[in-house]
Amino acid sequence: MSRPLQWAMRNHSRNHSAEPYIDHFVSLVLGHIDREYPNKLDHVINDDAQVRGPRQLHPIFYGSFDWHSCVHGHWLLVRALRNYPQLASSAQLIEKLDARLTADAVRGEVEYLGQKLRGTFERTYGWAWLLKMAAELRLAADGVSGGSDGAQVSPAVLQACGRWEATMKPLTDAFEDRFIKYLPKATYPIRVGTHNNSAFALALTLDYAQAAKRDALRDRVVAKARAWYSKDANYPAWEPDGTDFISPGLMEAECMRRVLPADEFARWFEAFFPGFAAGKQEPATLFVPAIVSDRTDGQITHLDGLNLSRAWCWRSLSRVLPPASEKDGRRAMAERAVQTHLDASLAHVTGDYMGEHWLATFALLAMTE
Repeated sequence: MSRPLQWAMRNHSRNHSAEPYIDHFVSLVLGHIDREYPNKLDHVINDDAQVRGPRQLHPIFYGSFDWHSCVHGHWLLVRALRNYPQLASSAQLIEKLDARLTADAVRGEVEYLGQKLRGTFERTYGWAWLLKMAAELRLAADGVSGGSDGAQVSPAVLQACGRWEATMKPLTDAFEDRFIKYLPKATYPIRVGTHNNSAFALALTLDYAQAAKRDALRDRVVAKARAWYSKDANYPAWEPDGTDFISPGLMEAECMRRVLPADEFARWFEAFFPGFAAGKQEPATLFVPAIVSDRTDGQITHLDGLNLSRAWCWRSLSRVLPPASEKDGRRAMAERAVQTHLDASLAHVTGDYMGEHWLATFALLAMTE
C-alpha cells in the first residue's frame, strides 16, 4: 500500500467520504492514462495496414492497459474536478485534458468506430463508460456539484467542461447511436459479473440520458430494463464467479432502483431478495467480501473490483431503504456491507498494475454515488 493511501485510510471517517483519497486517485490515473504498454486491445484487424499500436489506433484512449479503463480514468478526473474545488491538481488537470480532448483526436476515435467489423467494439461496457464520462461533463458544464460541502463548481472547471463536452460530442453521439440501434435487437440480458453485464450498461447509460436530456435514449433504456428484469424474483446468488468485478444481483437491483418509481421498486426489491426483505442477511454471499488470492493476476484481481462495486451498490440501495429500526434493520445491514467491502479492497487500489489501472474508478463510485 502506498503512503498516501495509508494516510487516507488512517484518517478515513466511517461516512465513506472520498475526500481523503481524491488526490491519490487522481495521481494514480495521471500515472497510467499515458502509459501505452502493456496494452490489451479490442481490435479486429481487417488488413495489414491496421496492424498498429494503441496510440495510433486511439488518439485519446490509448493508455491504462485497455480502452475502457482509459475512458473511466478520464471520467474520474472530470468527477474530481467537478466535486472537489480545492483539488490540488485542478489547474494541471485542465491543462492536461485540454491537450488530450482535441477535435482531431476525437475525429480519430470516431473514424476507428467506422471501420469494418467494429460494430461490437467495447459493447457495452466501454460504450456505457464513454456516456458516463459525457454525463459528468454535462453536469459539470451545468454547474452541478456533487461535493459534500456544497461548494460550487469553479468557473474554470465549468468553462473547461463545456469545451470538452462540445469537442467530445461526435464521439458521444456515435455511442448513443450504437445504444439506440442495439437495444431493440438485444432480446436477452447478459447477466455475467464482467464487462458485458447488461444492467451495468443500462444504469450508466441512463445517467447520461437524464443528464443530457436525451429522452429517446432514456425511454429505450427504461423499457429494456423493464422487459428484462421486471419479473425477476428470488435471486439465486450463484456468485461470485472467479473473475467477477460486478455483482450480477446487486447491479440488477441498482439498475432497477434507477428505473422504477420508489413504490414499485420497493415491491420489486422485496421479491428479488425475499430473505433480505424478511430481515435476514440474505443472500449471504452478498454480505461477505470476495477473497483475492493473487493481485498480480489480472483476472483474479477483478474480485477487488467486485468488493468495491458491491460497496457502491449497497451504498446506493441503502438510501432508499427505511431508516433502521427494531422492525426493519435492512438499512443498517446494507450500510455495514458497504464498510465491510470497502475495508476488504480499498487498500489494494494501489499495488500491482493489474488492479492499479482501474480500481480507483470503482472506489470513487463506491464513495460518491
